This record gives sequence, C-alpha cells and structure tokens, in this order.
Amino acid sequence: MNKEAAVRTHTKKSVNAGVFFSRTMGFPAEKPSPRDEFAVRKPVCAFTARLFVFFCLSAATFEISACKAAPPPATVGEPQAAAVETAGETPTGEMPAAETHTEDGEDEEGSQDEDPSYVPSDLPGDTDKLPSSSFEEVWAYLIDGHEKNLNTRYSVSDVVHFAAEVDSYGHLSGIPRRKAITRFRGRAHLAVVCNSSGLTHFAIQGGSEARKQLVSEILAAVKDYDGLNIDLENVPSRDAEHFLSFLSELRAGLGDKILSVCVPGRVRAGGVYNYAAVAALADRVFVMAYDEHWSGSPPGPVASMNWCGAVAAYGLHAVGQEKLVMGIPFYGRSWGDKSTSRALIHSTVESHKQEYGAENFRRVNGIPTFTYDVMVKVTVYYEDEYSLATRMRMYRGQGVQKIGFWRLGQEPPGVWKLVKVEN
Repeated sequence: MNKEAAVRTHTKKSVNAGVFFSRTMGFPAEKPSPRDEFAVRKPVCAFTARLFVFFCLSAATFEISACKAAPPPATVGEPQAAAVETAGETPTGEMPAAETHTEDGEDEEGSQDEDPSYVPSDLPGDTDKLPSSSFEEVWAYLIDGHEKNLNTRYSVSDVVHFAAEVDSYGHLSGIPRRKAITRFRGRAHLAVVCNSSGLTHFAIQGGSEARKQLVSEILAAVKDYDGLNIDLENVPSRDAEHFLSFLSELRAGLGDKILSVCVPGRVRAGGVYNYAAVAALADRVFVMAYDEHWSGSPPGPVASMNWCGAVAAYGLHAVGQEKLVMGIPFYGRSWGDKSTSRALIHSTVESHKQEYGAENFRRVNGIPTFTYDVMVKVTVYYEDEYSLATRMRMYRGQGVQKIGFWRLGQEPPGVWKLVKVEN
C-alpha cells in the first residue's frame, strides 16, 4: 500500500518571490505592467521606490532566515500543522492538493515532519505504563495466506481480507477464502486491489463490457463477506468520474453489505480521490495516512504526527466522524545515503576501479568483474508502542472514532494493550 508524497512549496515560493523582485527592480518583463510603464516615465520616483522595496525585502529575508535558524518552541495540545482548506470542496470538484505532481497528474500532500508542534507531554516514558485508547471500530488488514497473524483476542472489530486482484485481462483473481477466518467473530471485508494505472483505466471505464464483467465478479466474490473494501491506488486523473460511477455501481449491487473505499492521505480537496465525493457513496472511507515519506523520498517518518493530525482534521471535515477510518501504519522504512546499483559506462567503471581500490579482479566466462567496499550510512524511521500510542491518543483527542491498521503481523507486540474497541 504505497502512498508517496513530496514537497516543492519552498521552491515555488522562491520562484514567485524572484519574479516580484525582478519586476520591482526594473528588470525586463515579458509584458510590461502599468507599474513598469510608470517606472519608465518617472525614473527618479521609481528608483527611490525600488531602493525602498529592496531594503524591505532584505529585512524580510533576514527575519525569515533568523526564524528558520531558531525553530519555534513546541506547544502542547492539538497539532498546528497545515490549515485545512475548504474552498472548492464539492462532490465532484477538483483543485490542486499540494505542490508536487504525480505522473498521472494528481497532486499529493507535502511532508510536515519538520514542524515540532505536536509534542505529547503526558505520556510516560515506560512503554509498559502507556495508556490505552478506545475507538468505536478498529479495523486491521490481514494478508491472505497469513491468517495465523490474526489472534481472536485482539481488539479488532473489522478484518479486511487482502486481497483479490484485478488481473491483466480485467478479471478478478486470487480471491481469498472467507472460511480461512471463520474463527473471527467480527465483520470481515473482502479487499479488491489494482495497482496499475493503465489496467485501472481499462477496468473502470463506464459502460464498457470489461467493467460490467468486473463488477459482476466482485459482487459474486463478496457474497460470503460482510463488506467490500475497494483499494484502487492509481486511478488516472482523467478517470475521476469513472471511478465514482464504478463505486456507485458497486454500492447499488451490495445491498446491506458495507462498502469501504481506500483514499490516500490529504490535507485539502483535490485530485481523483475527492473525500466528499467518495464519502457520498461509501459507508466507510479508509484514509491511508502513511507513506508520507517513501523509498524514493528523503528520509523521514512514514507518518509524522503533525501530518497525520492535519490529514485527520481534513478527513473529519470532508468525510465526517461516522464514516472516517484513519489508517495507521505498523511498518517503518530505511534509507541509505548511497545507492550502488546502477548501469555503468566503461569510463565510469575505470574511474571506480581507481577511486575505490578495486579488489578481486577476475573474469567469469570471459566477463571482467571486481569488488570494492563503500561506507553507507542508513537512516531508519519506524513505529513502536510509544509512537502508536501517541498517534492514537492524538486521533482520539481530535474526535476520530474509527481507526485501521496496516497490517497484522507487522505490529510491535505490546500494541494490543494500547487499543480497545468500545462496547
């Protein structure tokens, strides 16, 4: 379940500031503005104004640099991360969600782990004394074939059996067996996934035979389950309406069964995964508030507290308490400061031999090979009982009533003492 995010806000602001500075100081612009024309006619006044603005900008830059050098003191309480933007939130409307772009044209949210505003002060350092948090529902993903990871004594109300997959021909394959978890007394949901944007485009096109067949197969597969969980993580940007009509068609065919839909973490409206539009069709909206940092990003938390707090705030606004399920990761990630796996041209190979002191030069069936050692610094961010207790406590304080874990088998052993399902 990979949800990758990145930030270019600072770069964009710098570019805008540069344009403003160039125009103010009289550098040529593509199209002269009225202020530029005035500057030509009134050189003396313009020069004086430019000097004034230059010193103002210099002072502002110095003040901003000073603020960045000394981080603001942490405050106790609810996170003060990105403000929730509500303008433009409509069931089908879209607006940019952040300052970065994916290959399918969908904006993603930025990292907020550098903002230290959410600092819990009342949790004990001893993990054995951490308080538990209670929720109306606690969901957990369970991988097909790993049913041994499900302990019926866990405080779990809903299990998502992962997963039936849309294959290359648009058919449903690898359907988990419901009877494998009959010992679980809570609600069981069948997960349906498709992680290919091209295949998703093909499978959900409105009115197509492929979609009719897929919907029919999904409804047949979910017959023995209490609900259906849709996890399409790469819906192309131009297929937003097809995605919603696909959900609507499933909703109509499910009857009394529960329809839950996975969406990536967002802090404002925009993109294919419109929270309000999805919530209008689904019984539960599972917000995957993780992969804030991912394998291709700089090192950082998979789900920082401040980013999670902002995502939850927006989710509560756009989805509402009754339908919102806040996803929580059990996993972590590692990053190395060097990557040595790559294609090499001959001149680079020769350079490496000299630079790193190649050893064990030999030929294998005529092909030259050698080895060398490099020092790699690895950075790891992960979850433990303390971080999970902190996040659950934060969500509960914000008014979140339902949470869900990805996934059973990855958790630290003490986590089940920290969460309870309300009776």
